[in-house]
This record gives sequence, structure tokens and C-alpha cells, in this order.
Amino acid sequence: MRAIMTKGPMLPVVTIDDAAIAGDLAAALLEGGITVIEVTLRTPQALAAVAQIARDQPAMTVGIGTVIQQRDLDAAHDAGAHFAVSPGFIPALVDHAQSLNLPYLPGIQSASEALQAVRMGLTELKFFPALSSGGPAHLTQLQPLFPELLFCPTGGLDFDNAAAFLALSNVACVGGSFATPKAIITARDWPAITALAARASQL
Repeated sequence: MRAIMTKGPMLPVVTIDDAAIAGDLAAALLEGGITVIEVTLRTPQALAAVAQIARDQPAMTVGIGTVIQQRDLDAAHDAGAHFAVSPGFIPALVDHAQSLNLPYLPGIQSASEALQAVRMGLTELKFFPALSSGGPAHLTQLQPLFPELLFCPTGGLDFDNAAAFLALSNVACVGGSFATPKAIITARDWPAITALAARASQL
């Protein structure tokens, strides 16, 4: 998971209603310098979109987000996802992802959850919801307690506040939809997506 998180400063989180556009979206992001994408399991088309990206855009590392059950991990694995992401921390999901040999990024908020993750051998975590859970100050306080942990903060981030998170030594990348607004995806404005991706890749 660390190798995926360190591919670039931005992990775009996208919601795709029409799998037919997934390849074009991934191509637009790649053109702007973004090589990792997380497709949320919030629409019936999500798994088909992941399968299309994995098949048609091999340069893109594609993952499934909003994983909350073991069957979500199975579906992500079967669709060809390269990694999976959850909003929270459930040990059974960690175990199942490991059994599938699927890189997995569970979400945490507290020191207690961070401690549990460390005890399970994890060193990469999502910090969610980042802005409302204490922001950069929270991660700064966790760093001396858990120096081995590397985070991807997600939730409430934008181009204006992302740099404050990326400046921290325990942050590898930031996640969010600010480089992939749903309205622009729906409009199929791929040059706009490429421009936002280029801006995000320079954070």
C-alpha cells in the first residue's frame, strides 16, 4: 500500500454513474500526471468502471473505495482492483484483505484505532474525516506516538488546505474529489479534468 500512496501527492476519489466513461476519465487523469484513482462503491456502475480502467488503462493504479463488508473486498479483487479503501477500521476486513493479498487502506480517527492498526501490522492508514477530526494538528500529535504510520488524509480537503497536510512527515498523499468534481465528470469535460489533475500533481 505504501508504494501506491507514494506515487503522487493526490489520490482522487471519484463516483462514477456510467462505467462507459471510466476509461476516458482515467486517461484524462493520466495526462495530467495522476496515476492512482479510487472509485467509490456508491453506484451500481462502480465495479464495472474499475474493471474497465484496469483493462483499458494499465498505467493507472485503480482501487475501490467505501469498502464496508467482506464481500466488497471480494468484488474489488474480482474486478481487478489494485487496492481497496475503507472509511473505518474493522479487524475482520484487514484479515480478509490480507487473505486476498489485496493492498488495503482502512480509515482511522483516534489514537486507539491507530494502536490497534499497529498491533495488526499495518503501517498505512487513511485519516478520515480529516478536517473535522482535528486536521493537521491531530496528525502532528500522532506522529511521535506512531512514527511508523503513514497517512492519506481524506474528507474536507481542497486545493487550499491540502498543502498543510502534505507538509507533515507522516502524510504520503491526500485524498478527495476536489480534482475530480462530479459535475465535470458528468459533463465529460476531460480537458478540465486534465487541468485539475496537473494542478493536483504539483501539490
